Amino acid sequence: MKRSADVVIVGGGVIGCAIAYYLRLAGRDVMVLERGEIGRQASGAAAGLLAPLGPLSGPGPFADLLLAGCALLTELAPALEEVSGIQIGYERTGALRTVRNPKRVAHLQRRMEAWRPLGLEMHWLSGEEARRHEPVLTPDICAAIYAPEEAQVRAEQVVQAFAQAARKLGAQLCSQTEVIGLHQRRGRVTEVLLSRDQSVTCKHLVITAGAWAAHCGGWLNLSLPVQPLRGQILAVRQPTVPLHHIIFGEAAYLAPKEEEIFVGATKDEAGFNTQVTPEGIAWLRGTAARLAPILEWSPVERTWAGLRPKTPDMRPILGPVQGFENVTLATGHNSVGIMLSAITGQTMAECICTGNVPDIARPFGLERFSSAVMAVQENGM
Repeated sequence: MKRSADVVIVGGGVIGCAIAYYLRLAGRDVMVLERGEIGRQASGAAAGLLAPLGPLSGPGPFADLLLAGCALLTELAPALEEVSGIQIGYERTGALRTVRNPKRVAHLQRRMEAWRPLGLEMHWLSGEEARRHEPVLTPDICAAIYAPEEAQVRAEQVVQAFAQAARKLGAQLCSQTEVIGLHQRRGRVTEVLLSRDQSVTCKHLVITAGAWAAHCGGWLNLSLPVQPLRGQILAVRQPTVPLHHIIFGEAAYLAPKEEEIFVGATKDEAGFNTQVTPEGIAWLRGTAARLAPILEWSPVERTWAGLRPKTPDMRPILGPVQGFENVTLATGHNSVGIMLSAITGQTMAECICTGNVPDIARPFGLERFSSAVMAVQENGM
């Protein structure tokens, strides 16, 4: 392992690898440090939905970021695949947001009106029209919003494509490399301390540790408001009448992936426990069958869970840390890390190279939580 780098990135998920990719395009010497395997935590466990409407309540800074992120990843896909040699599985499947309870129809209509200014194509469907799009839907679906532009990718392949592209451009990605602390002097991190008495000197530190970001904040005497939120997912076999669109409903989703359908996801306050539970799997199976009764008999192919990095306002934390000259945060992406991977990589690379936070990322700085959580101390600075 090299003993120095211009930029050291702590965390080898999709965000860390995307930043490494864009930094190498800018000619910066980059090292990514991951205590496990690259892309094997939340990034590899995600469903890979490029469906921005769900997390949004209407226009605003987060909508701007999310829509730009989806557009950039879609635009980047051919170049990323060419450089990495990995297909990311982009499919513009479209999505149906459904309701079964007639009392919920008015709520869905209000959501559609709130989403209209975002500029995405949307169509209101009756239950019968929704079933013409997807014959496997339950007969008691009474209304749906059809968004044909929403899409999906293979999340694990996206993170591996960013990782491989960054490697081919000259980044060093180090798995099974645990960071245990930092050396800092006068507001600058100068050295990243590793286990087995190793270390790496750096000019800039980036923390992209996802659900583990709060632990990393301790190295800086900084309280980061990021907590793990477990999401359990299962994959069932496609029925003989296959599903073609992403289906949202009953607080869950069905995502067709070739021979499988991903059913997700729970939202469990379970700390750092990534075990699936009988209760979680039963809820997913039951919800899938309520949306598409034929899935009650589809065999479960596999189950898994990942840890979303949750912030108090469900928005990411992006940008420099006040009190430090050379520390950048890119964490807390909640359930939209894949959607925001390219835009985070691009904007944070620009921030690191120029010292200026791009306007689209500016509303997501850590300072928005300052009254409650920031506690940078003077020790060692």
